[in-house]
Amino acid sequence: MSDNDAPLLVSRDARGVATLTMNRPANFNALGEEMLDALQSAFDRLAGDDQLRAVVIAAAGKAFCPGHNLKEMIARPELAYYQQLFNRCSRVMLAIQKLPVPVIARVHGIATAAGCQLVAQCDLAVASTDAKFAVSGVNFGLFCATPSVPLLRNVAPKQAMEMLVTGDFISADEAKQRGLVNRAVAPDRLDAEVESLVASILAKPRKALAMGKDLFYRQRELGTEAAYQLASQTMAVNMIDGCAQEGVAAFTEKRKPNWS
Repeated sequence: MSDNDAPLLVSRDARGVATLTMNRPANFNALGEEMLDALQSAFDRLAGDDQLRAVVIAAAGKAFCPGHNLKEMIARPELAYYQQLFNRCSRVMLAIQKLPVPVIARVHGIATAAGCQLVAQCDLAVASTDAKFAVSGVNFGLFCATPSVPLLRNVAPKQAMEMLVTGDFISADEAKQRGLVNRAVAPDRLDAEVESLVASILAKPRKALAMGKDLFYRQRELGTEAAYQLASQTMAVNMIDGCAQEGVAAFTEKRKPNWS
């Protein structure tokens, strides 16, 4: 199998921006076993890349991702297999959260079920206005339980519940209004809008963003008092780091920071 036939195309530019392109357009980039393994392997490699600055998750063909590969699932009606499959998918989703850099979903076409979960799990998301989102497993008798985890952490509870119990699609503009994506732009502006986010990220110190991302997700699961304690400690550690010392000094001296 040539590199171009791989389930996941991985590229990395000189700036430290990695792009992972799901490359199974024939099944709309379903999260089958092959795709999950490829994503997990890519995240494992990227986690050890000290020069990594951002990750973009994209897709080839007409759609972003329709969720799990239902043909694979129905072929093995075994509880142990399903437990293993959903645990594997959950590890992939958690690997996104654990990466020390921002992860951006570049979304076009449909993003449904575990595909919508993938969008919700990313730190940021930019969608084409031709994109549509749904957690549609309930239409097939399967409540989207694992997709509900990041969905409820992105979207207001009643809006999330409506999506989960109806399986109905929402547009990219609705997804933006509900907080599922950051930006919804015309298809010909999708790459430029992703690059705009990437450029803004690259202008900031990697270490500060890494500490901030870790704090963001850890404090979300805590009570308010514990969250403030964790945030205070994070800011103190961040403040004694050279990047913050330089940034604050530059601000007080009315000059641009030199983080090189």
